[in-house]
Amino acid sequence: MNNNLAFPSKKFLFVSWESLSGDLAWQVKKEGHQVLSYIKNETDQDVFDGFIDKIDRNEGWKNYIDWADVIVFDDCGFGKIADELRKKGKLVVGGSEYTDRLEENREFGQTEMKNAEMLVLPHWDFSNFDSAIKFLQENPGRYVFKPNYTVGTGTDFHELLFLGEEEDGRDLLEILESNKKYLQSKIKSFQLQKFASGVEIAVGAFFNGEDFIYPLNVNFEHKRLFPSEIGPFTGEMGSLMFWSQPNKIFKETLERIKDKLKEAGYVGYIDINCIVNARGIYPLEWTCRFGFPTINIQMEGILTPMGEFLYRLANKEQFELKTKKGFQVGVVVALTPYISDDPQDIKNYHNLSILFRRPNPNLEGIHLGDVKLVDGQLRVAGVSGYILIVTGSGQTVEEARKQTYNRVKNIRLQNMFYRVDIGTRWYQDSDKLQIWGYL
Repeated sequence: MNNNLAFPSKKFLFVSWESLSGDLAWQVKKEGHQVLSYIKNETDQDVFDGFIDKIDRNEGWKNYIDWADVIVFDDCGFGKIADELRKKGKLVVGGSEYTDRLEENREFGQTEMKNAEMLVLPHWDFSNFDSAIKFLQENPGRYVFKPNYTVGTGTDFHELLFLGEEEDGRDLLEILESNKKYLQSKIKSFQLQKFASGVEIAVGAFFNGEDFIYPLNVNFEHKRLFPSEIGPFTGEMGSLMFWSQPNKIFKETLERIKDKLKEAGYVGYIDINCIVNARGIYPLEWTCRFGFPTINIQMEGILTPMGEFLYRLANKEQFELKTKKGFQVGVVVALTPYISDDPQDIKNYHNLSILFRRPNPNLEGIHLGDVKLVDGQLRVAGVSGYILIVTGSGQTVEEARKQTYNRVKNIRLQNMFYRVDIGTRWYQDSDKLQIWGYL
């Protein structure tokens, strides 16, 4: 039965390359809607077992197009078919050919920023490592190496990002020279972007095909594996966020692409990551889909029922999203396979039980990564090692952190790891943002 009596039950079809949107699908199901999920990757077939009903990967999801009231694509790479379905009158969240290009092709994404009169950092695109090495030799400086993004191929190297630390670029030059043979066999195109110091901040919003839905989401990602920004870049280890009415960063970046999004008919979440300092706002890259764990942390702060929200968004309705005041914090709890493809690691942790020191029957503040429910027991599923996203809220950052980490400490999972400093940058970053006039 639908717990949201003011909104009738709908049928939702979630479509994934990987096991990404199960937590969102599970929330929609708990609200009383009918939910089916399709996951293409063979290695992810047991993920979300016991939580949501899934379509056999060999059958495919297209047989259920007519069944669904709303189709939700949770990643890039579905843009073409999403556009086709919208033209046929289907309600679709996620994906368009235009927004896929924005995220997947850094050169195109940066060009669109420049065309929208955003303050773009100098950057150079390459498909040849010898050319890039020659460029660095002739143009000493501090740069960031960014591979182009691809999805659905099983060979995604977009997280193999190198952040130069030497002002003359010597360190990055040495990395490319010593790893050229390996890198050029894996990465076909990449970008060198001029480094800029400042505060890294992202502003995002949901778009209903015609306009943005307010409030906005302002978030601070923590992408490196270890505290104090040490170690390799991961998908993300956690974020601090809050909801905001239109601010200066939004008006000088995301708002300027509104007409292009409307022309593309895009429906879904879009986020632009930036470096800001006293000189200006420098957009870095696009996220034109749900972010992970961004959407899980957003659900901690969204008060509007998610099923109603997704339906009204896809239906191009204009409404205000109901959100909590204050801050939300989210922390990724992971296991070794998150940073290792060793088959033995995957085998060791698969089916491992996930317990709680104190009972948490409703999994409050616990969001699903690659897990399943077997005979009432939460267990590790899939192969990614991306297990749980733990969230909390508070009127202050410290309150949100305290609630989040109390929930993390309640988890019993052998050899789990997580960052202990999510949100602590706020105390320095907020002062700078206020001084520069961005908050």
